This record gives sequence, C-alpha cells and structure tokens, in this order.
Amino acid sequence: MAAEVETSNWSGEGTFTQVLVDCLKQVDGVSAVRVEDAPASRSEADYNFMSNEIFVVFERATRNEPIRRLGLFPGTREVEYPRLTVAGLEAVLATLPDIGSPDYSDEGMLQYLRTERIIPPYQTKGYKLVELVRVYEAGTPRRD
Repeated sequence: MAAEVETSNWSGEGTFTQVLVDCLKQVDGVSAVRVEDAPASRSEADYNFMSNEIFVVFERATRNEPIRRLGLFPGTREVEYPRLTVAGLEAVLATLPDIGSPDYSDEGMLQYLRTERIIPPYQTKGYKLVELVRVYEAGTPRRD
C-alpha cells in the first residue's frame, strides 16, 4: 500500500527530493510522508542552494507482552510500537540504487547532500545546484 504524500508546503523544487519521496511512498512500514521547503534555501549567480525537509510517519503495530498484576498474577497487555524506525529506514534506503546511504545519520535524522552542475542551453557558464534533504520521523520532539 502506497503511503500518503502531503506536499502543500513544498515548492516542488529538487530532483533528488522527488526521487526520495517516490521511493518513500513504496517503503513497507511508512504510512505518510510530508515534504516542506526549509528556510535555508538561497540562490546566487554561480550556485543555487536548496534545502528540503521530509517528515515520515511510520505504521504502528501491536504485540502482547507478559506482565504481572499486583506482582502475583500473570497476564498480558497489548503494546503499540512503530513497525519501522529511522535506522531501519536508513537500511532500506541504502539498498536502493537511486538513493543510497545518507551522507549523515543519527537516531533521529537522515541527511542527504547532492550536487550537480547545470548548464542551461545557449550559455557558456552554468551554475552549481546543491540540494540538501533531511528526513525526520514526524511527531518526535524538536531537535536543537
């Protein structure tokens, strides 16, 4: 089942971002994806820097865990957990040839940095396009 994608806060710029979103839609364990432009984007004469943020929502599952009531009576309770984590998502994306391993990762974020040289038609000098994409789990506390 394909994940829901919300792009109302994204300008649509960024080829790698689009490739990443298309791949995230098909990842088993991801239920929703939200893409936003990050405020760090800027453009100069010889380079264009764009920054996008992707927030993913992981599917939830339940499992039964054994417990003891009042310390004496055995029982079970249902515990909800995410089917995928950021580290698990990193492992899945690293196996995809269009994505690969992130340039930086920690327990709460994946970061990809891609550069390409753009030479428009009929111009001798092009510009460098730098695209920074960060992937976070939605609903987690804000990072400082």
